[in-house]
Amino acid sequence: MKKLQDVPRLELQLPDLTQASHLLRVVVFSQALALILALAPYSSEPFWSSLGTISLFIHWISLGSCLVFSRLQPRLRFMSLMPFALAVQLILLSVTFVCSYLSFWFLQDGNKVSFWTEAANNLIIAFIVGLVLIQFLIMYDELARSITSQQKAKLSALQARIRPHFLFNSLNTVAELIHTDQDAAEQALLNLADLFRAAMASAENISLQDELALCKQYLALEQWRLGSRLVVNWQLPETIPTLNLPALTIQPLLENAVQYGFETRTVAGVLDIKVYLGKKQLSIVIENPVATSHKKQNKNGIAIANIQQRLKILFGQSAQLTTYELADMYRVKLVLPLEGE
Repeated sequence: MKKLQDVPRLELQLPDLTQASHLLRVVVFSQALALILALAPYSSEPFWSSLGTISLFIHWISLGSCLVFSRLQPRLRFMSLMPFALAVQLILLSVTFVCSYLSFWFLQDGNKVSFWTEAANNLIIAFIVGLVLIQFLIMYDELARSITSQQKAKLSALQARIRPHFLFNSLNTVAELIHTDQDAAEQALLNLADLFRAAMASAENISLQDELALCKQYLALEQWRLGSRLVVNWQLPETIPTLNLPALTIQPLLENAVQYGFETRTVAGVLDIKVYLGKKQLSIVIENPVATSHKKQNKNGIAIANIQQRLKILFGQSAQLTTYELADMYRVKLVLPLEGE
């Protein structure tokens, strides 16, 4: 068994024992342990009777320990490993002792061994199971940290693929302004500097409010270039909720809309950006007209596929990014879970 002192931690990654999947694993492990004990040669009772009694007793202990563990988990995760191991053993032994007392009190019989002998046997078994449990929690922590590190590395790689694309398009905008309006070009460069300062300062996540501010600065640059051809219609809720998301999630979708909906237009078009706030989710809908020459807007490789991968890394299946092509309109819908959901 790995020495606890050799695995320093700042915060333990612990399983959430209130989830059905984790509780199911606990029940399966408990039943397997009960089956092993029921097959022990010292048992004088019939097999099925012994299995039923032992199963009931062990499930009391396992589910009771899960309840105490989940209640204390916010404190346990910040312990160093040695105090954590002692706390896990103390929880398991305490619950085992209480269940042993209740079991003996309800099932006491003059022919049975004394309470203390029975309790000692149960505590020894619980102590051995506790050692296995501690090792499992250490392995779970290491695996969770490894997966988190891999996700961060992948997220950074995906992020790096978006930023150069964004940079080149923004610089092209400024380059065009230099020939038409030098004052506007100077202001555009200042906006571009602010834009990249905000983007590069966030290694992974930024708030929704900052992401929307980033989008407004980007669209200001594009409006200088496209003039009256680009009309932006924002529909935002009165209060922007507290929500973190991958940096440059919405901006590339707007860049995609501008590229395919407005660059070849000769008349004005409207870019609609609507944010709907629900109880558990926040939806962002982006609609833009599609020029006849750009009917395959969803073939833009960076914007859609890349963002879908980044959302999956951070939110799993809770976030969704879908696209719809409707005659001469193109719609992107982004659904994000509110924090705590």
